[in-house]
Amino acid sequence: MKQRREQTVIEHLEELRKRLIIIFITFVFTIAIGFWYAPKLLNILKQQPSAQGVDWNLFSYTDGILIYLKCAFILALLFTLPIALLQIWLFVKPGLTEHEAKGTIFFVPVSFLLFLIGLGFSYFILFPLMLDFLSSINTSIGATETYGINQYFTLLFNLTIPIGVVFELPVVILFLTNLGIVTPTKLRKMRKVAYFILIVVGVSISPPDFISDFLIIIPLLLLFELSILVSSWSIKRQRAKEMSKEVVNNG
Repeated sequence: MKQRREQTVIEHLEELRKRLIIIFITFVFTIAIGFWYAPKLLNILKQQPSAQGVDWNLFSYTDGILIYLKCAFILALLFTLPIALLQIWLFVKPGLTEHEAKGTIFFVPVSFLLFLIGLGFSYFILFPLMLDFLSSINTSIGATETYGINQYFTLLFNLTIPIGVVFELPVVILFLTNLGIVTPTKLRKMRKVAYFILIVVGVSISPPDFISDFLIIIPLLLLFELSILVSSWSIKRQRAKEMSKEVVNNG
C-alpha cells in the first residue's frame, strides 16, 4: 500500500512536470513571436487616440530595448494564459468525476474572456482618462510635458494588467464555491469588508480624481455582486443535482 502511494505521488509529480514543461515551451515560443511582433504592436498603440499628441522620447539608451522586452513579455503572457489554464485543468481532471470535468472545463475560456474584458476596459476607458487628468495637472502648474516611452508604457502596463486580473473575480469565486470553500451566505456577510478592500484597490490603481475612482470602483463592486449571484447559482445547481440523485436512488 505504501509503495502504491509513493508511486501515485511520483506519477502526480511527473504529470505536474509535464504540464509545467508545456506551459514553459508555450511561453518561450510565444515570447519569440512577441519579439518579432512587438514593433508592429508598438506602432499600432502609437496610432490609438490615447497616444495622439504624445511624443515617445528616450531618456536612456536602454529605454527602447526595455519597452521592446516588456511588450514581448505581455504578448507572451496573453497567449500563454489560456494554455496555462487548460494545463491546470488537465492536471486536476483525473481527480474529478466525468460530470465535474465537463462542468469545470468552461473555466478556461471564461477566465480568458474576463481577462480580455478587463484589459479592454482599462485600456480604452480608464487609461485615456488617466492621461487626460495627469496632463491637465501638469499643464495647470505650467510644466512642459515631455514624456518618455518607458514612463508611458510602464503606466499603461501597471494599470491594464492588474485590472485584467481583478476581472477574474467571478470565476475565482465560482471555483471556490464548487470546492465548498465559500458560500453565498459567507460572501454576503463579508460584503462590507469586501467593499472596503475593493475600494482601496480601485483608488490605488486609478488616478487621484473622483471620476476615475468612480469608473473603476463601480465595476469592481458590480463584479463582487455578480460573484455572489454566480455562487448562488452554483449552490442551487449542486443541490438540484443532489435531489435528483436522491429521487433516482429512492425510486
